[in-house]
Amino acid sequence: MHIWWLVVAALLEVGGIAAMRVGLRGRAWGYLFAAILLLLYGFLVNQPRLAFGQLLGLYVVVFFLISQLLAFGLFSERPPWALLLGGGLIVAGGLVIHFNQ
Repeated sequence: MHIWWLVVAALLEVGGIAAMRVGLRGRAWGYLFAAILLLLYGFLVNQPRLAFGQLLGLYVVVFFLISQLLAFGLFSERPPWALLLGGGLIVAGGLVIHFNQ
């Protein structure tokens, strides 16, 4: 599985969560957009030809990075030092898992 599929999966999942947040803040279109994005995410990660379990470590890294970028870009959230430290550990762990295959 190429890294781009992980990026697409993470964008769909994080985007669906962000769209749900928009819906919860009063914009009804956010609910529909969230449902569509999360449905597409579910189809992508459940394709039988994908060995998703083996790539979960790297996916968690991609998911974390994209979620932080969207949190900053869409919601102006700045991560505290503890989140940056924990995120660094997530990235390090994902790289260990990925390169040990």
